[in-house]
Amino acid sequence: MSLKSIVRELKEMRDGIGSISRRRVESRHWHSRTKSHIVPDVTVTPLEPIRQGPWANLPPELLLDIIRRVEESETSWPARAVIVSCASVCKSWRVATKEIVKTPEQCGRLTFPISLKQPGPRESPIQCFIRRNREASTFLLYLGLVPLENETDKLLLAAKKIRRARGTDFVISLVANEFSRSSNTYVGKLRSNFLGTKFTIYDSQPPYEAGVQPNSRSSRRFYSNQVSPRVPACNYVVSTIAYELNVLRTRGPRRMHCTMNSIPVLAIQEGGNAPTPTSFPQAIDEHFSPSSIPKGKGPVTDLNSASLTELPVQNQGSVEPLVLKNKVPRWHEQLQCWCLNFKGRVTVASVKNFQLVAAVDPSHNVSAAEQEKVILQFGKIGKDIFTMDYRYPLSAFQAFAICLSSFDTKPACE
Repeated sequence: MSLKSIVRELKEMRDGIGSISRRRVESRHWHSRTKSHIVPDVTVTPLEPIRQGPWANLPPELLLDIIRRVEESETSWPARAVIVSCASVCKSWRVATKEIVKTPEQCGRLTFPISLKQPGPRESPIQCFIRRNREASTFLLYLGLVPLENETDKLLLAAKKIRRARGTDFVISLVANEFSRSSNTYVGKLRSNFLGTKFTIYDSQPPYEAGVQPNSRSSRRFYSNQVSPRVPACNYVVSTIAYELNVLRTRGPRRMHCTMNSIPVLAIQEGGNAPTPTSFPQAIDEHFSPSSIPKGKGPVTDLNSASLTELPVQNQGSVEPLVLKNKVPRWHEQLQCWCLNFKGRVTVASVKNFQLVAAVDPSHNVSAAEQEKVILQFGKIGKDIFTMDYRYPLSAFQAFAICLSSFDTKPACE
């Protein structure tokens, strides 16, 4: 049997499972409507268990070989959605798929939603772009070099800008139409101060296993019948961003420093590793694809900023955090402007354009080549279109949050 026929049958099985669940829902609705009527006393036969398809009993060696071939043949989206289909067949297929599919640091590809919280590749960066919607105050992060004409770009993350009296919040979600903090698609947020000079990145889950969510009642200030118990009860501080004041505009372009509290400076040393989460605590990863995450049917309360407890990140001992700084541009005499080499990824001059490199002390024994390596670059290529390229040790979520800080108004910095 060819590989295409195997994939086609997997999709049919997935559709069949969906129709079975729909029939069960319809059956429950029918029983609820007839609850008040008198029915004859008959013996109710228990429902037969759902029989698993023939693919659930494949030998482990054959199963791993099939998934490995699919993973090697489908390297880009939307064709890579076939791997998600493989993981949706049954538990054994899911375990095998997770064993085959590597992290972005290892393979340089994004597959499951948890990949957005894992560090990027060490060598070539993952190239993305951001589309801004001024009217809706939303920012959509897509995977790819530039927007495609047929609008088949893979959506990675979405953010909505919310202005408040004391600053601005950017709520980050897995989908583009749900930004409630009580939703299971909520992954974090970015908050600014009143002047737009300092920002804090909050994650919905601890950055590493050492972080423990408190069990106190104050950690959850909403009722259990309003939100799902899988909703994260806390926001964990994983990074802070500071822009230097430049009221008189005498210091040139913007200057920023990012303190990555969740990433130790040892991560960029030779043999170092950055924290790599393996799953979402609220079981978002069970759905694999962001587009397949179900929405609650009950009323959902859009919680304000004070509704979720904000916890400082728990550092791993006394390890010094990684600090990123923007690469200093050079002044071009002929063009009379500040210039940076974006290697063709940025084409429009903008105050928002920047490149981030590591700012380390000589005592940390980080090579000069590693210090010059651009970890994150962001720039404008068209009206409301911006590119974002990131690499290890940043994740897509962290890079996206840092880039969102560039969109906020900064009257004291420019």
